[in-house]
This record gives sequence, structure tokens and C-alpha cells, in this order.
Amino acid sequence: MTALSSKSLSAIALSALILASTQGVSADEHDHEHDQDHAHHDHDHDHDHDHGHDHGHDQDSDIYAGYFDDHQVEDRDLTDWEGDWQSVYPYLKDGTLDEVFAHKAAEGDKTAEEYKAYYDTGYQTEVARIVIDGNNVTFYENGEEMSGDYQYDGYEILTYQAGNRGVRFIYELEDAADDNLPQYIQFSDHSIYPTDAHHYHLYWGDDRGALLEEVTHWPTYYPSSMSGQEIVEEMLSH
Repeated sequence: MTALSSKSLSAIALSALILASTQGVSADEHDHEHDQDHAHHDHDHDHDHDHGHDHGHDQDSDIYAGYFDDHQVEDRDLTDWEGDWQSVYPYLKDGTLDEVFAHKAAEGDKTAEEYKAYYDTGYQTEVARIVIDGNNVTFYENGEEMSGDYQYDGYEILTYQAGNRGVRFIYELEDAADDNLPQYIQFSDHSIYPTDAHHYHLYWGDDRGALLEEVTHWPTYYPSSMSGQEIVEEMLSH
């Protein structure tokens, strides 16, 4: 395999990282963290969560938008992201998501073409599929696959220039001698405590701290069982 594109921050992320920092990004560029497609698709899992979280709709909406208190954040197991996931990037490239960008343009301050260019940078990746089973993560890139076990390495709360915040849940490769897999993977799915993910943004690479600075490139994954049109419908409904 290409060692996950030579263990770069997935395709173009290394170059994006050089240009990006959380201190120099406009509120518009954090659109993916608080105005992104908050899909609540009923994703089938073999495990069941019952964490006693009884939150009202308004509070949940605030959390998804990036407004919460530190004490609300809780550790999460990798099984929150268990399942078979597909990148949405191919749907951007083949025009399936054009309807989403047109919808954003009708309500936002960019043209549909500008939104598409923005998300092209955000979604870009050669990792077309990810399968998570327990603490094992398998990456599928260019017809090849690479698999490794990851252990929880805590979370980081990030504050954006727009004033909202996000949480990265971080996992470290158990076999540090494996040079083909990223040493760290970081999940962002707009949730801050244990719950099954319905889509997520994933960051990966060997430098834990540098990954936290990455805010322009966020490969995004939805369940592999969903068609492109179903993903469009989910994006348009939120």
C-alpha cells in the first residue's frame, strides 16, 4: 500500500496544514464545524449505548453548533464510530452533492461554485472507505487496505475564531513500530459524550499536536449502506 499516502494528513492535508492554523481562520471557514450536514441517520450498530443522557432538543442543538461547557464533555470509546463508512468525496466529484451546494448558496453568502470549491478542499481524500470493528481500524485506499488497532488517547477541546468550539476524540496506534499507519486518528462528529456517530470528520497523521491545528481539510464519512441520494437528503434536512 502507499502507507496511507506516505502517512500524510490524508492526501492534501500536509500542504493544508502549512497554510492553516486555528488562530488565522475566518468564521466562514469553520462552517463545517457548526453549519455542516448534521445527519441523524439511523445507523445500525452491533452495540447499544444507554448512557443516561437526557438532553432537550435545544441543548443538543447548541452542542452540535459548538456551544457547550467543559464539564459536559465525556470520554468516548472507539466503538462510538463502529461500522462500515464511505467517503463523501466521490459524490462531490461526480456532481451528486451539487444540490446541497445550491441549497447552501440560496441561504448563505457564497455561490454554489464557491461552496463546492470549499468542500472540495474539506472532503478531499484517497481513503474511500473505513471499517471500524472494536478497536481495529481498516483504511481502504486505491484498492488496497491497511489495518491496525488504536487505543484511546483522550480528547481536546478546540476554540474557533467564530466563537464556537469543537471536540476532537483522539486514538493512538497501539503498534508504534508500524510505519504504514497513522500514529493518531482524531474524530469530530459534533457530539461531546458517548453516542453512536451518524457521520464524522476524520483527521490522521503522526503529529498529535499538528493535527489539532488542521481546520481546512476534514475528510467526511457516512455509512457505506447509504446511497449518494440518501446522503444528499440527510444533508438537506439539517
